[in-house]
Amino acid sequence: MSEPTSPTEIYVLTAKGMREKRKAEDVRGHDFRQSGFLAPSELRRIRQRHEQFIRSLAARLAIFLRLEFSLQLSKVQIASYQNFTENLPSPTHITLFKTDPLKGVGLLVIPPKLGLTLVDRLLGGSGQTTEEARDLSEIETALIDQVASLIINEWCNHWPEMRNLQPSLLGHENNSRYLQTATPDAAMLILTMNGGIGEQAEPIQIVFPYATVEPLVRLLSPSLPASETVPARAGKPKWNTEFNDVKVPIIAEWHGLKMSAGEISRLRVGDMLALDPACAAQVLLRLSHVPKFTGRPGTSGGKWAVQLTTINNNNSI
Repeated sequence: MSEPTSPTEIYVLTAKGMREKRKAEDVRGHDFRQSGFLAPSELRRIRQRHEQFIRSLAARLAIFLRLEFSLQLSKVQIASYQNFTENLPSPTHITLFKTDPLKGVGLLVIPPKLGLTLVDRLLGGSGQTTEEARDLSEIETALIDQVASLIINEWCNHWPEMRNLQPSLLGHENNSRYLQTATPDAAMLILTMNGGIGEQAEPIQIVFPYATVEPLVRLLSPSLPASETVPARAGKPKWNTEFNDVKVPIIAEWHGLKMSAGEISRLRVGDMLALDPACAAQVLLRLSHVPKFTGRPGTSGGKWAVQLTTINNNNSI
């Protein structure tokens, strides 16, 4: 019997194949369905590109708001669509957007409190608000759309490899339960950054589905040297003369003649078997038991012979 474990401890299998007792809170779940979405090197290149994007975006927002706007990259991660939407707070302000010709619908998530701060600044205020988080009105949403358009346009500008990206806003949502832009198990790339005016920093998230990120990842992948990209042409095989005297067994056989077991038992020396002329002209020639040629039967020099007519290219010897 195995040693019982407490509710706070479980047995785990280590990388060395040993069973060890660990605290339950130290064990983290992992969804293997998402493990192949992006390799660590690809995720690192994605993060480096978005670090450049965030530095440029911070400057653009500061000019647009005429006030210093701090912005820092928090993390770049991969999660399923269902896990992402379930962890969004309520209420929240979600802007749906698309970047043609890329596929998929992206999400821009701005906390309502940060949204109210931006609205206050756009209306001539100081960019400070004491209001609690709430749903934004239609006028406030229209003002936030100006910021959302600036963010998405700046993101498109940081992909010079993908020319003519055309961003467009599709709609808004304040409750993640009503989002239906992807399947629950779809892999999503989540870019989280902390931004705000003064000390009021709030998390801003830009979320992309796999269909959007896939062509961009290929553009970031380093290209192979020219010598490696063009495969070497295979030269014409040369015959090895050492095989000239190797004996290869040859078997000639017909197909198409079928007889019952009773008929075969009654055969006698001198009996004649009727052959279909079409089958008789199709002699299969096997070289070392491999079907290689088809020919017609005949005689040559007083001996049986087969005249080769076609080569069986589906097999090799």
